[in-house]
Amino acid sequence: MNNYLETFINGYTGYFNYLIHEITHPTWHNYFYWLLLVSAFFFALEWFAPWRKDQAKFRKDFWLDFFYMFFNFFLFSLIIYNAASDVVVQLFKDFLGLFGVTNLVAIEVQSWPLWGHLLLGFIVRDFVQWNIHRLLHRSPRLWEFHKVHHSVEEMGFAAHLRYHWMENVVYRSLEYLPLALIGIGLNDFFIIHIFTLAVGHYNHSNITVSGRITGGVVGFLIGIFIISQWENANANETVFLVIGTTLVGIGVLSHFMKYIFNSPEMHIWHHAYELPEGRPYGMNYGLTLACWDYLFKTAYIPHDGRDIRLGFPGVEDFPHDFVGQNLHGFGKKEEE
Repeated sequence: MNNYLETFINGYTGYFNYLIHEITHPTWHNYFYWLLLVSAFFFALEWFAPWRKDQAKFRKDFWLDFFYMFFNFFLFSLIIYNAASDVVVQLFKDFLGLFGVTNLVAIEVQSWPLWGHLLLGFIVRDFVQWNIHRLLHRSPRLWEFHKVHHSVEEMGFAAHLRYHWMENVVYRSLEYLPLALIGIGLNDFFIIHIFTLAVGHYNHSNITVSGRITGGVVGFLIGIFIISQWENANANETVFLVIGTTLVGIGVLSHFMKYIFNSPEMHIWHHAYELPEGRPYGMNYGLTLACWDYLFKTAYIPHDGRDIRLGFPGVEDFPHDFVGQNLHGFGKKEEE
């Protein structure tokens, strides 16, 4: 018991020291400033090129969602989650140790090239999260917690991180084992997390981007990746390759972007107030990738959905303050 108490205290103090260091030491490997940078980028896009032009620059509940971003990204871990999760992980390892299991890693991906274990970790994590997201809609108990995220009535980038703190517990608990089995390290998780943060902000933002632009961006990134693996490339080869892959992205990949990655046009339907007939649990569950919804027949985009009503029946009476929202879901389930 003393070992678990020590783990809890060390987790608490360790995360506090980490958070202070994050804020006071800006680096390229810093979650705090990446969150600020990514948020500022999408806020600027919403400000200067909004999809819903009649929506206020500081939309309804903007500052509530802005606080949620920092609470769910940092403060919740500081208050309890990081320390408690360290104890749970230690308990889980001790339990496995009773059966002689001392190493969870089933696939040693760290021996692979960097791009290999990043890609595998990203795909595994996104598929696990897609299934968890479906569970949040199908379980009446979990749906009560998930209502906090669906209480958004005007969409914007910061709505991405408006969610009940219990979702942190559900997501992190269920995704821990699959990621542990493939040996995803902290550096891998950092890169994956920042990428999915950016896509999540994009999916919720008040902007619209054509497939040609997203295809071009992906093509450009592919070119950069190829050059990074090409040891003897000269300046001309670098320029021609990057331009070439970008043009291929604009001309070819653009036609497939909507089937690969989630988008504001797709995700807006996930937040629709009125669900279509035959879809009582919703649709478009993808967090980063759209392909799972197309593969498992849960995709639904009848039109661009720019001006559809958001929320859920009863959202008018749902708590509008942070404390009320985060106490919601406990006790007896409310009657629909």
